[in-house]
Order: sequence, then C-alpha cells, then structure tokens
Amino acid sequence: MTDADIQTLTQFNLAETDDGYLLEIGGDAGGLLRLAATPEQIVAILDALDALLSDDDAASDPVEPAD
Repeated sequence: MTDADIQTLTQFNLAETDDGYLLEIGGDAGGLLRLAATPEQIVAILDALDALLSDDDAASDPVEPAD
C-alpha cells in the first residue's frame, strides 16, 4: 500500500442491529464501506483504540519529580 492508496476518514457511523452492529466508514475518495460487526468485535476495536490512545497519553504526560 502506498500513501496514494490511503484515504482521509470523512465519515464514521455506528448503529445497533438485531445481530450486533453496523459500521459505516467513508473516505475522501467517495464511497462507503459498510461492515456488520459482532458485539465482541466492537469491544476488540474499542480496546485497541483505548490501548493506542493510552500509549499516546503516556508518551505526552510530563514526568513528575520524585520526592
């Protein structure tokens, strides 16, 4: 994959369905990707995002001096 293949996220929707969830993801080149996801898959996505964001937060937190 090259940088030319990467789109900028322009749309994100999440809706609950009878079987789980429907994810809709759109990029700046147009079109919409629609994905059915189970509750377990949504939890895995949330856990991955939380871990990624927690790592970013830890890297930017100032170091507290020891007493």
